[in-house]
Amino acid sequence: MSLEILAFGAHPDDVEMGCSGTLLTHVAMGKKFGIIDLTRGELGTRGTPEIRTKEAAISAGILGASVRENLGFRDGFFANNEKHQMEVIKAIRKYRPQIVFANATVDRHPDHIRGAHLIKHACFLSGLEKIKTALNGKNQEAWRPKAVYHYIQFLLLKPDFLVDISGVMDKKMEAIGAFASQFHNPHSREPETVLSVPDFFDAIKGKNKSFGRLIGVEYAEGFVCARPIGVRNLFEVL
Repeated sequence: MSLEILAFGAHPDDVEMGCSGTLLTHVAMGKKFGIIDLTRGELGTRGTPEIRTKEAAISAGILGASVRENLGFRDGFFANNEKHQMEVIKAIRKYRPQIVFANATVDRHPDHIRGAHLIKHACFLSGLEKIKTALNGKNQEAWRPKAVYHYIQFLLLKPDFLVDISGVMDKKMEAIGAFASQFHNPHSREPETVLSVPDFFDAIKGKNKSFGRLIGVEYAEGFVCARPIGVRNLFEVL
């Protein structure tokens, strides 16, 4: 299966909070996308890996993802090394995306930073013919995505570009809300985290509204990229 976009997240819910509005916007254009979670989020303070797996499947259905997989890397301890790069390369060659979304290169959580660099490096290596991989006993062809874009997460980084998500903000929040174990529940006895405070959803919407204001729309998501972006038509730039 070939996908136009493949979105990676270090943990289940990273993609939802960081770039699901952009994914929804492109689904409406007829594009296909998939989600690859690197870990099961087993070190998370709230919930369990089993619960988060179920929540991830619900969210994928809300977003209209063509596929969602979990690579089962060790939460908190995966590394940007050959072992993990090879697994990511297999996923990239399996789905042959044009565009890859990855975690923020600078952020509060060290897994986000490691995930960002792991995905970026694997995307380059995936295009090298001499790196051999096989999936289900079949050799894979080399494949390098055209672009890697890093979504913005906890820290308010300066975006290199912004995507208007005004028409899908409510659905984005629905997809995030599918991870109910991670957010505010007045009846929960689990410890409170930065995600479970009552106004966390307001903070998400506030960030997207602030980004939207920069380009004259209601809501937007921001991305950082390593290379300049070229355009053919200045009239399509907001």
